[in-house]
Amino acid sequence: MHELEPAAAGVAALHVPGTGIVNFRLVAEKISQIFCGLGGQLKLDFCVKTIRPMGQSVEIGSLTGRKIECGHLINCAGLFSDRICKLSGGQTDLRIIPFRGEYYELAAGSEGLCRNLIYPVPDPSFPFLGVHFTRMIDGGVECGPNAVFALSRVGYRWTEISPKDLWDACSFVGFQRLAAKHWRMGIGEMRRSLSKRAFVHALQHLIPSITSKDLIPGRAGVRAQAVTPEGALYDDFLIVPSHQAIHVLNAPSPAATSSFAIARQVADVYEATA
Repeated sequence: MHELEPAAAGVAALHVPGTGIVNFRLVAEKISQIFCGLGGQLKLDFCVKTIRPMGQSVEIGSLTGRKIECGHLINCAGLFSDRICKLSGGQTDLRIIPFRGEYYELAAGSEGLCRNLIYPVPDPSFPFLGVHFTRMIDGGVECGPNAVFALSRVGYRWTEISPKDLWDACSFVGFQRLAAKHWRMGIGEMRRSLSKRAFVHALQHLIPSITSKDLIPGRAGVRAQAVTPEGALYDDFLIVPSHQAIHVLNAPSPAATSSFAIARQVADVYEATA
């Protein structure tokens, strides 16, 4: 372990030389180029309001009155996948709960503290993995994320609040049970969000020599986490067919890295149900 990661702490480690990461923005841009080159169309800024079965097709209406008719709907709406499923007439007892993940980055001159990807040993008693170190495509190193309950399904900051999304989450019995079971962990995640010192302390479990000066603020993302009515985090991929539609209701990490494998599975479901 110390030969590969001299700054890392631990008594032992598992080396996975085949692991990898992707720049998913570039992947998505390339997919869109190929898709449009094959005759596909991208409809951006299309906020879905209605989904109506029309015999052998589906009509999708937007808030601005635009309409699209298609033979089959594939729902990969992430943070809104449960709502799209219900709009189309699909049934699910899961609820998407948004959790914001905030990152720091290693500052210039400190990147050598992490040479590869450093992950903690998962604790099965907690629902999230914990902070880790990820060397990115461009050579920089991301540190994190935490897992903070987001106040909006697109709440990338504390100031972004949606009363509808808050009520949708807090009134769901599954979230109430999850919060009751893991409230101490939730408070700890909020501390790491509001206190750089607490975030550094968490990172020092993996790299003891890291200090506040080694870190600069990074990006944030919002995880679309499916929660069951029993208060459990659904921890596997979930692809559910319904009338003229296929719904990807949960795609946890490493969904971006394994996106092509997920696409093949969606295609298999389509071929089996079409």
